[in-house]
Amino acid sequence: MAEVKTDKLEREYTIPLRKEWTKVPSYKRTAKSVKAIKEFIAKHMKVPNRDLNLVKIDSYFNNEVWYRGSATPPARVTVKAIKTGDEVKVTFVNDPDHVKFARERHTRRNVKTQKTVTAPEVKKEEKTEEQKKEESEKEQSAAIANEKLAEVKAKEQKHVAKDNMANKKAPIQRRRTIASN
Repeated sequence: MAEVKTDKLEREYTIPLRKEWTKVPSYKRTAKSVKAIKEFIAKHMKVPNRDLNLVKIDSYFNNEVWYRGSATPPARVTVKAIKTGDEVKVTFVNDPDHVKFARERHTRRNVKTQKTVTAPEVKKEEKTEEQKKEESEKEQSAAIANEKLAEVKAKEQKHVAKDNMANKKAPIQRRRTIASN
């Protein structure tokens, strides 16, 4: 029998980072650690041409590396690398509790609910001709009343006394200078 080769390769590594981040200034240490993780994975998972763009670090894992700031990264990390085709994804071996909680919260918020809540159907009562006439008369009388109110408001606005000083500018006061005294 021929062996069936799966396209998925999964491995666990403990990556020593201290040796790498001591080579750079303190404010660049965590960035160097992330790059060292990618280089290590590219080397050991046999990524073609050791292309670092094919190594994808999980955002939660990246946040944990950066958690203590740019100057104090962890000395070593234990990761799980999963290779699918040419691309490699890097995650935690054992997720910390707060990361599990964050992932669950993210999936709860971003996954569309499959349940669709529908309101119970209400049977519409058919209206008689008399009820329809009454509604149309009410609508017409309401429209007439609104027009009358608008006319009254317009008249009130016309008869408002104008303030004579409202449109005039205040006179400019000149400053006295020491020389003018």
